[in-house]
Amino acid sequence: MQIEKRTLTAMNRCYAAGSIVVDGETRILLATEGEGPCLAWAGPDYDASRTVWEGPGGTMSIVPIPGANGAFLAVQQFFRMFQWDQARIVHVRPRAGGYDVDEVLALPYIHRFDLLTVAGRHYFIGCTLATAKESKEDWSCPGKLWVGEWTGQGPLQVRVLRDGLDRNHGYSRLERGGAVSGLVTCDQGAFEVAPPAVPGAEWTVTRIMDWPISDIAAVDIDGDGELEFATIEPFHGSFFRVYKKLDGAFRMIYQHPEVSEFYHVAVGATLAGVPVFLGGCRRGRQQLFYVRAVALNPLVLAAEVIEEGAGPSNVHVVHEPGRDLIVAANREKAEAALYVVRP
Repeated sequence: MQIEKRTLTAMNRCYAAGSIVVDGETRILLATEGEGPCLAWAGPDYDASRTVWEGPGGTMSIVPIPGANGAFLAVQQFFRMFQWDQARIVHVRPRAGGYDVDEVLALPYIHRFDLLTVAGRHYFIGCTLATAKESKEDWSCPGKLWVGEWTGQGPLQVRVLRDGLDRNHGYSRLERGGAVSGLVTCDQGAFEVAPPAVPGAEWTVTRIMDWPISDIAAVDIDGDGELEFATIEPFHGSFFRVYKKLDGAFRMIYQHPEVSEFYHVAVGATLAGVPVFLGGCRRGRQQLFYVRAVALNPLVLAAEVIEEGAGPSNVHVVHEPGRDLIVAANREKAEAALYVVRP
């Protein structure tokens, strides 16, 4: 595959990446974790930005609302170090000439969240990294898992589904067999969290891994019909690993050759039709890379460097006819970037 990079703009502490579709037009979104903006670029050329908001910043996650013509939810005011008690979720709606932004939930320490749609209902799942902190190193008050239902009307109502989750950092959506769930990671391991199958039923929480995990992603990387899982271990950890379930247990089948603190990107996707794990690290060589299968029997995985010195915090993949886009928040390089992938 061929990958061409485009630097979109300089952005200090660029952190969150996402996309929306407004009236059939794709807009990619990048936002800062510091004080500052969220910006949008419209396809197909993505050559000019418009401001979604000037501030306050502190954006960790961006999640489109299904069927809402570009409306989305996002975290604001989750600021660096440990000043996270003012974190909130806002409802953002595109309009002619700009965007309307309104707070719908004040939830201290909210870091990752998602909307999982079942039978037309949008269920909210939110992960708070901690509950209180006196310093950057204080992890004495574990995080929690919050759930609710997004109706689009009024404030978002949530409740605690699970607590006692130390360094409750990672999240990714899992779609399998027509069902949707969320993967949540913390020091206690990885949990698959599924919303109610019918209104009024309970959520289910199943621990699938029992060792400290910072981030997780899943994709069927070898085409055998079963998912493989990429992890970053432990919290903001030194290892990027891939696991496969063999004889009923997860076995590590790959570890990225660089051992360096602060791996931060783990995404399962396809690029040019090839299933891959995207990975990235904010220390050491600060690579953005992808891992793919180079042999199937036996299975062999290998990494290809997309860029060194980028230091990505998060990436988001958009599929378009004839090409794929990697929307990258290159935090350590202080830039918003776009990588165009073609076969």
